[in-house]
Amino acid sequence: MQTKIYRLLLLITGLMLFLDGFILFLFKKVHLGTIIPVLVGIIFISTALAWHKIQNYLNQHARLRRFWQLGWIGFTAWCISLAGFFLYIHTSNTQSTTHQPVQAIIVLGSGITQGKPSAALAARLDTAAKFAKQQTHIPILVSGGLDYGETITEAEAMAQYLQEQHLISTQRILLEDRSTSTELNLKNSKAILKQHQLSPQQSIAIVTSDFHTLRAEAIAHKQGYTNVLMVSAPTPLSIRYNAWLREYFAYLSGWLLNEY
Repeated sequence: MQTKIYRLLLLITGLMLFLDGFILFLFKKVHLGTIIPVLVGIIFISTALAWHKIQNYLNQHARLRRFWQLGWIGFTAWCISLAGFFLYIHTSNTQSTTHQPVQAIIVLGSGITQGKPSAALAARLDTAAKFAKQQTHIPILVSGGLDYGETITEAEAMAQYLQEQHLISTQRILLEDRSTSTELNLKNSKAILKQHQLSPQQSIAIVTSDFHTLRAEAIAHKQGYTNVLMVSAPTPLSIRYNAWLREYFAYLSGWLLNEY
């Protein structure tokens, strides 16, 4: 009975993970936050369906059985670390309830599809526009380069969105259209700020997704931004946990690459 329950849980969990990643694949969301759920889902489903064959084979190969057990122990430890990271993100997000005066707003890119901002990027732009309408005299710097398969840069798509959806004047929008990462977003933005007699030592608002504020702020400090106000935009529920999973690996790679 216990084995049947375990297999059923594996099967249900595997199907949920597989469908979660596969559906996002259809919307061209292909990254670690979607690839890993699909792969884990396939492993869970296969294990559930072939449970007896796997166990019989492992019973005949003691060494392989030990590797199998160690693999599940390692996977469980990874899941615990992931749960801890998710809790950390959930409890540590910077929630901007008040907006102090700043000298400029930087909006970090988050991908476009067929020339239009992704749901996460649209949320960032909506949040930035609301902030910009409170401080009508400051420039808005939109940052993002050319995505694979796209004909316009993220920055251009972001500028169009702000103009069309929020009637932000083109004179206020500055474009940083060469970056492909958060580190480059902020590094390249410094040169543009300098062209407009602004420096990263002044009060700068950085608008990004809620899950991304912690890493973005750490990178900003490494890049010399000494007086940043992190403004968080909500992440759509449909992609929230996939985005958090992707951010988990981004944290690790950022640490390895000494981004912060």
